Amino acid sequence: MKKILIIKAGTTYDSIREKYGDFEDYIINTADLNYEDILVWNAYQKEKEPDINDVSAIIITGSHSMVSDFEDWSVMLSKWLKDTASGKVPILGICYGHQLLAQTFGGTVGYHPRGKEFGTVYIELTEDGEKDPLLGVLPEKFFGHVAHSQTAIKVPPEALVLAGNEFEPHHAFALKNNIWGVQFHPEFTMDITHSYIEKLEDSLKIEGYDIKALKSSLQDNDYGKILLKRFIELI
Repeated sequence: MKKILIIKAGTTYDSIREKYGDFEDYIINTADLNYEDILVWNAYQKEKEPDINDVSAIIITGSHSMVSDFEDWSVMLSKWLKDTASGKVPILGICYGHQLLAQTFGGTVGYHPRGKEFGTVYIELTEDGEKDPLLGVLPEKFFGHVAHSQTAIKVPPEALVLAGNEFEPHHAFALKNNIWGVQFHPEFTMDITHSYIEKLEDSLKIEGYDIKALKSSLQDNDYGKILLKRFIELI
């Protein structure tokens, strides 16, 4: 039986992992999946790639790495995605995964010119987003948890931009009818997002962020669950 492949592009902080688990756990728990139906590939540890014939769909996690650093494992993963996995297999990239997909298929990734986006933010669907089979299950305006400093500065030439906001115009895109990237974190809960703000509080303060305002922005919501469960339905 084919399995859903979660490609790990990194691991979370020890303190957060001890309390909430790691990136794959957030996805599995939010989407109400069973662990026996999941195949985890630790790409960031340079594990051997799986057989694509055993895979029904792919989800690429976030990471504390930066796409623009072109680490060896990330370059190899990009090539694998382009050469092997870009056929009919549904692919969803989250945060780092979103950016890696953008770069892989002709976009540009770099540090956001306005800095980091943290907390819970409003995101708005574009007209293409409202019609999209994945993003279209969400309301025109919805909450998304965010924690990123890099961005898809330019999406691939053939991509459709599905969602954005005033700070981040490329919160979601679609490509080739089977590839989606989302900059926000549908797998995060409010508590996990709060833990990231607390973990990075000192550096965020140094950079001029209002920690109280970031924490006050946090809103519990089910939009991430709705999105991930819809992705599973589309497989």
